[in-house]
Amino acid sequence: MVNPALVDPATIRATAAEAWVRGYPILRNYRTLYAQALDDADPRYVGGFGVFRHHPQPLTPADTDIAAPDNDTRPSWAWLDLRTEPWVISVPAEDRYYVLALHELDTVHAGFVGSRATGRQAGDHLVVGPAWQGDVPPGITSVIRTATQLIGVVGHTHLVGNAPADVADLRAVQDRYRLRPLHEYAGTPAPTPAPDPVWPVWRDEVMDTIEFFAFLDFLLGFFPLPPHPAVPASPLLAAVPLPPSETDLRGRLTDLGIDGRGEFEPAALPLEVRAEIERGIADGRARLERATAEAAEAAELATSAGAFGTREQIGADHLGQAVGANLGLYGLPAEEVWRGAWTADSAGHRPPSASDRDYTIRFGPDGLPPARFFWSATLYALPDRLLVDNILDRYSIVDRTPGLVRDPDGGLTLYVQHKRPADAQHSANWLPAPDGPFSVVLRLYGPDRAVLDGRWQLPPLTPR
Repeated sequence: MVNPALVDPATIRATAAEAWVRGYPILRNYRTLYAQALDDADPRYVGGFGVFRHHPQPLTPADTDIAAPDNDTRPSWAWLDLRTEPWVISVPAEDRYYVLALHELDTVHAGFVGSRATGRQAGDHLVVGPAWQGDVPPGITSVIRTATQLIGVVGHTHLVGNAPADVADLRAVQDRYRLRPLHEYAGTPAPTPAPDPVWPVWRDEVMDTIEFFAFLDFLLGFFPLPPHPAVPASPLLAAVPLPPSETDLRGRLTDLGIDGRGEFEPAALPLEVRAEIERGIADGRARLERATAEAAEAAELATSAGAFGTREQIGADHLGQAVGANLGLYGLPAEEVWRGAWTADSAGHRPPSASDRDYTIRFGPDGLPPARFFWSATLYALPDRLLVDNILDRYSIVDRTPGLVRDPDGGLTLYVQHKRPADAQHSANWLPAPDGPFSVVLRLYGPDRAVLDGRWQLPPLTPR
């Protein structure tokens, strides 16, 4: 029920706009969670909570579900419910690059297990909920504490080549990622399970209606709850403080009846309150669309800055989180994978087009992409940002592409064009482009500090 003291329509509208932006990544994340962990009729279903589903097969131009797909690594998906007890993620000793990224319910990363973060050795990593106070059992390599009770795990494992044997080797690595509840790992009795909530059935249309806030009210119940006289303290979550910006917004939402108990009923609101909330939703949508367009135009997401990362990195930038969710959920922070994009050529053509010109990208002998693990340059056809069909079935060039030919001075030149080059060296370093506009994305896995602080820069995309 709305607090009678909250009578200012402008406050209701402003709160709804801010909360819609704050809730946007949460509901977008729930859309994926519902399909993968709850709806067993969905083809994306992974098997429920605590189960990995792996996708070892490489992508081709026939795969059109994801824009600008990463074809360097292949994904693994899992979801964990931490209300009853923690979970243990076990990984093998592995030389190839991989990362298991753990994201919270609002898509902020809680931590990482993998080559960069925890090393290449085998390990058992404990994932605990917001207020868990138990003892860490012997043998645990690291502890990742989350700010929400539901989390997702997105794995990225390097696919070294596209041959059937390469895919089989990748799958063997993925199959050794293991999930166990803590009692199973420790050999102790199973605790009483948390009650299964009534999960709201996802429908895409809720994003732009007042029902958005009914979903948000339900999902906020898996976050720490702010102190409020109208909301009983939760013994499970009361120990977790909220940042000031979050406490203020959550307090104003509680005044609107959105308090994390999942009981918000839009139909019970006075008509004038509903109208202001609907205006706030439109304001929030407009704010997100403007910020997304600005970020895309400035290519700000090329380095993952401000959109992907941990809560310490992102802070209270709720609009930045929403922009990241709008352009692509579950992106990795720049220290894990740095992305740079050629969206214009050195002559100022934006976007570049291979319909009437050829291009080169030259890395000098002292300017090769500095990556701890590996790098790749992937070409996408615009406007859909999909892989380009070509006679070589080559969608990217990586630092270990067989047959790459170095320049006489030790540098490396990539030839970006539609038709296959006649010259043998050019053909060996050919990155096939469509007969039309395109972009090229460079990914550095484990970038050098010179990349992160801006000392290393992308070379130009030069028309020939």
